[in-house]
Amino acid sequence: MEDIDLSRFDFWLEGSDARESRFASLRAADGLPYFDEPDEGLGFDPGPRPGFYAVTRYDDVLEVCRDDERFHSAPTSFTIGDPPPGSNSGNMISTDNPEHARLRRIVQSAYHARRVAQLELHFEEEARRLIGAAAGSGEFDFVEAIAAELPLNTTCSMMGVPPSERATVLRASHTIITMGSDPEYGMGGARGEAVLNAALAVAGVMYELYPDRIATPRDDVTSSLVHANADGEALTADELAAFFLLLIVGGIETTIAALSNGLWALTEHEEQRRRWQTDPEGLALSGANEIVRWTTPLMWSRRTVAGATTLAGTDLMEGDKLMVLFASANRDGAGFESPTVFDVARAPNHHFGYGAPGEHYCLGAHLSRREIMALFRELASLRGDFRATAPPDRVRSNIYDGVRSIRCRIG
Repeated sequence: MEDIDLSRFDFWLEGSDARESRFASLRAADGLPYFDEPDEGLGFDPGPRPGFYAVTRYDDVLEVCRDDERFHSAPTSFTIGDPPPGSNSGNMISTDNPEHARLRRIVQSAYHARRVAQLELHFEEEARRLIGAAAGSGEFDFVEAIAAELPLNTTCSMMGVPPSERATVLRASHTIITMGSDPEYGMGGARGEAVLNAALAVAGVMYELYPDRIATPRDDVTSSLVHANADGEALTADELAAFFLLLIVGGIETTIAALSNGLWALTEHEEQRRRWQTDPEGLALSGANEIVRWTTPLMWSRRTVAGATTLAGTDLMEGDKLMVLFASANRDGAGFESPTVFDVARAPNHHFGYGAPGEHYCLGAHLSRREIMALFRELASLRGDFRATAPPDRVRSNIYDGVRSIRCRIG
């Protein structure tokens, strides 16, 4: 395993097939492999326990994510190095209980049954509109025309973000999900400065909406979040900004990646595309789940060891950092039959594409899945065919398996 080094940025640019062969070697090895600090860490503090352990096996990932007392999400879930103190304040995904539980309760209360039904209808209408506009138009960029537009429009509409701000939100989200590692994907500039500027731009949108929704509530999620719910809880302006930062990563970027990589998977596996086309509705749910398993847009998340413990036979100490590799666990035979086969009818499919079950399981998993279902159900229902016409142009990142562009034809 001497040639496997997860701390090298180049490792993450080798492609999913090459990564999977290396993940398989790590899963087969005893214990948890240890790696030095990443060679591109945005200058974040390595902390008192430099380096990290890789958690690659399905059962080990599940153990870590289910036990938030032994394995903490604070101070961060997104970088191996520690962020500046206080920079993740109010960020639900990088907090632990009781603060995490409080934020989660508030957010959950905003997604009541009526709103979820409205959003699902909106996904279907938007998918139909975008595909209808693109079908029969010749070759085009699927990301620009559809994969980015669908989650951007639905997320911003849900939050009440005006159309004039959506281009800014998209550029900022590109920068934040890659932590500035791809100068052509986002706002550009030096990495640390680019990420800071992107975060400030997104937060600024919410700081403008906050007083307006306090004074004049509307039928959007932002209004629900800033007004007290039945338990008397609401988000502050800073917490609203932190939530929106999380939402654009989980609600926009990961969906862009799932849709784009899903198109490529269905192009490479033509028999599965044909199969879905014979039953657009019946395979919508299982097909969407398989796309998320197969693509795993957010490849890993960090956890921090809370105190002396043992995992997979490896003794760990307080402050040790774990790279929890969802991308590896999603191809582990311990969790899936024939894990290296792309199967749109796979059932059961207990994948970790939205994280593993536990306190930090993705709150928006249901909505993301419905977006993916809506788009590919619409594509599978077309009289004509759909496919990519060239391999995807991938984003330069060591956490996000994103796609900058992918040419395709529809109809």
